Amino acid sequence: MEMSSRPGLSRAQVEAARRRYGSNAFTRQSRKTFFTRFFESFSDPIIRILLVALGLNLLVSLGEGSWAEPVGIAVAVFLSTFVSTVSECGSERAFARLQQEADAAVCRVKRAEGVRLLPVSDVVVGDLVLLQAGERIPADGILLSGNLRVDQSPLNGESKEARKVPAGDAAPKDWSPSVKNQLLRGTVITEGHGVLLVCRVGDHTLYGTLAKELQADALESPMKARLGQLARSISRLGYTAAGLIAFADLFNAILLDNNFYMPAIVSCLQDPAFVLSRLFHAALLAIAIVVVAVPEGLPMMIAVVLSANMLRMKRDHVMIRKLVGIETAGSMNILFTDKTGTLTAGTMAVDAFYSADGHSSFRLSDIADSGLRQLAAQVCAGCNEALLVQGRPTGGNSTDRAVLAFAADGAGTVKAEPVLPFDSSRKYACARLSGPRPLLLYKGAPEVLLPRCREYYDRRGRRCGGVPGSLARTMERLTDRAMRVLLLAVGSGDPETCPLTLVGLLAIRDPLRPGVREAVAQVRGAGIQTVMITGDNRRTARAVAMEAGIAQEGDLVLTSDELSRLSDEKLRAALPRLRVVARALPSDKSRLVRAAQDLGLVAGMTGDGINDAPALKLADVGFAMGSGTEVAREAGDIVILDDNFASIARAVRYGRTIFKSIRKFLTFQLTMNLCAVGVSLLAPFIGIDTPVTVTQMLWVNLIMDTLGGLAFAGEPPLERYMQEPPKGRDEPILTRAMMGHILTTGLYTVLLCTVFLRHPWFRLRFGYLDSYVGFLTAFFTLFIFCGIFNAFNARTTRRYLLSNLRRNPAFVGIFAAVSIIQLLLVFFGGTVFRTTPLPWQDLAAVILLAATVIPFDLLRKCFRSTPRTSPALPDAKTGRTA
Repeated sequence: MEMSSRPGLSRAQVEAARRRYGSNAFTRQSRKTFFTRFFESFSDPIIRILLVALGLNLLVSLGEGSWAEPVGIAVAVFLSTFVSTVSECGSERAFARLQQEADAAVCRVKRAEGVRLLPVSDVVVGDLVLLQAGERIPADGILLSGNLRVDQSPLNGESKEARKVPAGDAAPKDWSPSVKNQLLRGTVITEGHGVLLVCRVGDHTLYGTLAKELQADALESPMKARLGQLARSISRLGYTAAGLIAFADLFNAILLDNNFYMPAIVSCLQDPAFVLSRLFHAALLAIAIVVVAVPEGLPMMIAVVLSANMLRMKRDHVMIRKLVGIETAGSMNILFTDKTGTLTAGTMAVDAFYSADGHSSFRLSDIADSGLRQLAAQVCAGCNEALLVQGRPTGGNSTDRAVLAFAADGAGTVKAEPVLPFDSSRKYACARLSGPRPLLLYKGAPEVLLPRCREYYDRRGRRCGGVPGSLARTMERLTDRAMRVLLLAVGSGDPETCPLTLVGLLAIRDPLRPGVREAVAQVRGAGIQTVMITGDNRRTARAVAMEAGIAQEGDLVLTSDELSRLSDEKLRAALPRLRVVARALPSDKSRLVRAAQDLGLVAGMTGDGINDAPALKLADVGFAMGSGTEVAREAGDIVILDDNFASIARAVRYGRTIFKSIRKFLTFQLTMNLCAVGVSLLAPFIGIDTPVTVTQMLWVNLIMDTLGGLAFAGEPPLERYMQEPPKGRDEPILTRAMMGHILTTGLYTVLLCTVFLRHPWFRLRFGYLDSYVGFLTAFFTLFIFCGIFNAFNARTTRRYLLSNLRRNPAFVGIFAAVSIIQLLLVFFGGTVFRTTPLPWQDLAAVILLAATVIPFDLLRKCFRSTPRTSPALPDAKTGRTA
């Protein structure tokens, strides 16, 4: 490597530069502490309702001295917020470890005491950094010496490598990737070596400036919006039910107890003590009903289900930065995805060698003629800047490494002297093969080299005059298949003018990742429109998209220039038909996300570069690639650790499973709550003052909610969820089908419990007159087991109750535990739970009676019309899925 004649900085100069210009470390956004996140969790709309109920209960408890109910609500609130906070903090710690790995990079710096290997964060303004192929540039600066080819796609999104050459040593005022002698932090050297003079470090680099600009607030997540809507609905229902219960209690105490006898009614109303006591009792019942109506277990359940699936997903190479990002992934309507490294492997490979007369060989050893095989190997290996080290190509650019890997098994030792190195303006490279008969080797663009070809070798190695007419069709066919075509030729004489003999063509491509076609088909079947964004030209981009299954004949393909000429209104109209954006600029991504969100779609975006970060943050769910820049990972909601599109498809399936689990739990919980409210409302009219005590309600609300949430959190991610249309941004959590289930099954349970309390046969059978406490113990057991059996009803919409139950063994275990605890309460609850031991035959009879909710719900499922689910694609006019 050519060493700069400049002396390196002394220790004193390093310290002075650090004090004046700052460190090369980025100013990271301060991480929220555990307690900050914990208190932020209280902004959840369901938690707010619980806090209101807790406040009302505390007021009542001050007068009565009963603290069981407020303690129960407080514990439910604490557990839900605590679990959510612990999960997010754990995710942040994992993400911090990922960022620390990025910070561990080192570079070679020339200092006064010699060349030292230093962490990137120790570089200061004025340092001389030695660079070579494969290294990431650690700071902004100018190239003092050497010749480099640099991949600047992390900054500008352009896949084409840029040539960098020295042009003076004055520090520039303006910085841009297009300037020939400027090297920018975050870009990667793909070829050559040189010396960098550091001019800007840390936050002052272009990389750091872009990172600081990511301050825009993202839209409210679909889950948060739905929970807010649900909280409003539940609060209205709860307050309405509370009012009805209070009215029923007062109606019973004032009118029914006095048999509508007006003088007695007036006398009661004139007694202040009586009126105040009845108002207090009615208020107490109303508060209890508000607590019953609110699903205390929902926040806890959501936290548990998100946390449990977060751990599962990490095993599938998906790391969740924000818990709500999992559910949002399942709600996606449209996904904007990069090509290189996500759909494709991100590494070039030779697909095949084509002789001039059109015969293909997928390996070098497949070339039938030994002479042609040796000649092709010599051109591939001799006209190449990469080196074969321990059987693996190293150095050079990605194309050279791919060509050398193809020729590795037949190249042997090729002694070739570079004559004309590859240059983007020349578009070919030339080398001279040593030996008794010097031979010039050529590798480059067909449009440049083909006009110089006067002869060609056919598949049998024979030298023929002219060029076959079929060659142009072969090259066109390869280009349509997203191949990059290189021409191999030999000659002798003047390297720039001599006639050439065509050896053959190399078809090079960045192959699709294994499983990408299946993953794209799965996402497409899920009704998610996928749009590929790439820097490739239109023809190549279309070919890759069609091969991956993203695009079909007739789908819309736009270039960045065409996109920029569309108004926002026309872009929104065209978006449902769009499948590919070619020659894309970084700004195109943010504009596409905004257009999708304007149509009410839930938009996902993938990205790995700094230029992708604004779009990742703007999108409803940003998928940052694990190998991408730290700025992109900071902006994303989910980090795809293996950079694979198939992992994104798995994230969607997990997201849909989570949403399904939340809906199942809500169906179970609200059915129980409807039963509790209904029985509490009707009980005063049938002579039962307090069918369920406050302590019993604590068991129902706290233990059943918490354990029920854990049970539903383990629901398996089923493939059939990926054959359903995505949920709209404004689609409520509670659907008409869920409401039908809740109302029909809930009302049946209310009817069953009311008949049990009122009908003479049940009163006689379970000893109403002999043991009032025993009768209410039987009722309490009936109520709990109705809830347990309803959990099995809510778990699946299918008629087969045990569908996929073996894939969630925790469900059976948890509700078996609930059943055992309930039986223990019957025998050992005593005065605390207002229970007394029952004969086993009475317990069996009550449990069988509760089990009738299963055949009843089966009848409901049989009569309910269940349309077949089919994949839904966005409507061409509105962009919404049907």
